[in-house]
Amino acid sequence: MNVFEAIMNRRSIRKFEKTPVDEKLIGLILFSATQAPSSGNVQDWNFIVVMDEEKKKRLARAALDQDFIVDAPINIVVCTDLEKISLRYGERGKKLYSIQNTAAAVQNILLAAHALGLGSVWVGAFDEEEVKTVLELPDNLRPVAILPIGYPAERPKAPDRIPFENLTYVNRFGERYEFEFKNLAAYLREAFKKFAKRKVEKPSKKLTFEEFLRRLAK
Repeated sequence: MNVFEAIMNRRSIRKFEKTPVDEKLIGLILFSATQAPSSGNVQDWNFIVVMDEEKKKRLARAALDQDFIVDAPINIVVCTDLEKISLRYGERGKKLYSIQNTAAAVQNILLAAHALGLGSVWVGAFDEEEVKTVLELPDNLRPVAILPIGYPAERPKAPDRIPFENLTYVNRFGERYEFEFKNLAAYLREAFKKFAKRKVEKPSKKLTFEEFLRRLAK
């Protein structure tokens, strides 16, 4: 699966099979997260992998009773080390770079999970203090995302997207970027729609770490 396939076909999954996730795949996902860019390469992220059933229930309660957190075999809670980032970049690091850096890591996790045949969803609605209590986080760590991960038990349709032409300007806000290829967006949408249809007709099987390595070596 190339990066464009992963970007276009990834969906937010909220229904999961009971099948456990191979620990090696979890490691591969976390390794992928650490390959994200970060401000000054500070790498202020921390990852808490939650598999304990009671802790998952407590996380779900902290996240406004989003029960699919409990159903997912694992949850990765992404945290930023505010002390680490502020030592280098002060208040801007604490307020902005910490969010940018961890968001880049989260996106890598979502794409890596999808490439491995897993489903995931980005949860941002939760009581931070409660999550800190559940995971016994020190004061310098701020939880910024909960990522339930498992084998998907649903195939959601692609959500509608605002055409990128309506959101893009050149040199200044308000100056529309007129692409020479006038129907570029429509062409891309149609091409990826056909590609996604082929993917549904031939769904990918559950991938083991060993199978992933064999594919990688081809």
